[in-house]
Amino acid sequence: MYKNFFKRFLDFTLALCVLIATSPILLAVSIALHFANKGAGIFFTQARPGKNGRIFRVVKFKTMTDERDTAGTLLPDHQRMTRVGKFLRKSSLDELPQLFNILRGDMSIIGPRPLLPEYLPLYSPEQARRHEIRPGVTGWAQTNGRNAISWKKKFELDVWYVDHVSFALDVKILFLTALKVVKREGINQSDAPGTEITMPKFDGNN
Repeated sequence: MYKNFFKRFLDFTLALCVLIATSPILLAVSIALHFANKGAGIFFTQARPGKNGRIFRVVKFKTMTDERDTAGTLLPDHQRMTRVGKFLRKSSLDELPQLFNILRGDMSIIGPRPLLPEYLPLYSPEQARRHEIRPGVTGWAQTNGRNAISWKKKFELDVWYVDHVSFALDVKILFLTALKVVKREGINQSDAPGTEITMPKFDGNN
């Protein structure tokens, strides 16, 4: 009952309340990004697969500029990341616009993170089960390593969550997510200069 009905009801209600409560923060961040991103825009949108692989457009605050080298190639992540963007990533405030995705029914508050459509044919049948429920802003994998664990482990945690969805587990994940945000753990693969800011792309199980 919770998984098929109450979870969606709670998602919508909580997302609406948080959106209203954080509207001043959303406005302040939007103004800051307008200047920090050097004309690259405020929001980052991208196609992602949702429940049953249905494609939707996820929206986040844009944390990098679109600066390129002399050959027209985008500069590495760590060179395009702005001070404002780095703060938003570490505080997870860049995720706030996904509240609109939740209201639309594309996402849930808790669930496997929505990844790239190009990964769909690369999953094993077991890994593909992560799409049996709506993707989430945070999830079991995010509270157990986030970007600091391997793809294989992340998918195992996602599928485990699909099989164990409950109100108590979602409350636990929300609590653990808050702790992760405060401690700022697992956001990057590495904090060393010159390393990738985000996870490397998933290239299959071989």
